[in-house]
Amino acid sequence: MNFLREFFANSIVRRILFLLLVVLLLYSLRDMLNLMLLLFLVTFVMGRLEGFITKKISKLFPISPIVVNTVLYAVLIFGLVYGIINYIPKLISQISDLYVSIIKFLDTPQSDEFAEFVSSTLNKLELEQYGGYAFNYIVKIGKWAEVIVFVIVLSYFYLIQKNTVNNFTEKLSKSKISWAYNEFKYFGQKFTSSFGKVIEVQLMIAVFNTILTIAGLWIMGYPYLFALMIMVFLLSLVPVVGVMISFIPISIIGYQIGGITTVIWAIIMILLIHAVETYFLNPRLYAHKTKLPMFYTFIILIFSQHFMGIWGLIIGIPIFMFLLDIFEVDQSSGKGSDKEAAQLSGENSSSK
Repeated sequence: MNFLREFFANSIVRRILFLLLVVLLLYSLRDMLNLMLLLFLVTFVMGRLEGFITKKISKLFPISPIVVNTVLYAVLIFGLVYGIINYIPKLISQISDLYVSIIKFLDTPQSDEFAEFVSSTLNKLELEQYGGYAFNYIVKIGKWAEVIVFVIVLSYFYLIQKNTVNNFTEKLSKSKISWAYNEFKYFGQKFTSSFGKVIEVQLMIAVFNTILTIAGLWIMGYPYLFALMIMVFLLSLVPVVGVMISFIPISIIGYQIGGITTVIWAIIMILLIHAVETYFLNPRLYAHKTKLPMFYTFIILIFSQHFMGIWGLIIGIPIFMFLLDIFEVDQSSGKGSDKEAAQLSGENSSSK
């Protein structure tokens, strides 16, 4: 009995068991996964945006965070309603036309050797079947209205009452379940600082890629720009693989409107955009976060997609970063670590 008591009293063991209980709880609530993930993402992004705007405006004159949150959510609701009324029909029409155009390309015999090779390769990948799945998934988004309403309402009321909610929750630290609260608080802070920050970076990179890609496609005279914009943004949230998938419809449409020359220009444009992202944007946004080897990235995406579907492609990497943070894996780059070690050794030698 003493052994078991000491075993479960160990902080590492207790945290591992608590993490397993959380995983089991999330699995039992898997039908609510869309609601929970959207709630976290909307609350995190809107909270960060509110903090940034409040800080900037407060330099000019004092303003309440409640006012900023109310304005932000009013803009969000207006944008959603306006987009649903004016752009959803256009989006569905363009996606349908885009899908038909790609299928027509695959079904039509090609005289050009390159086009024939691309067509036969994509047919082997059963792109038509996957395209049908994606189209059906997009159509089902219209059924998410209830989830979206719940997410907006809950996130808004949390943000305007954040201090009250936190103070009330803090009372659990003095209750009989204080041990559970302390573990939940620990994992919650780690989750926000790692998972949330990585998601924030992915969103910023997705916006950057989408703006530059659509601008380039507009210059080259591409049709279906609105549908392509949504596609590029969503796929930009998927590391590495998203770029490869998004290039398939871009190259097919480019070949249809301008032949192999347009495809080459599209390749050059995408390579330039991702070179800027890799060498300029990523180092500044990821800061001290580790840059995963491509092998790890693919493995994580394969397993996360298997267990969580489309959501897994988006949150697989952030969850892995969260686990690295939990297990206290050194996430600094090798060069940075060597530099810090050299500086430390220099300081030690000078002190001697």
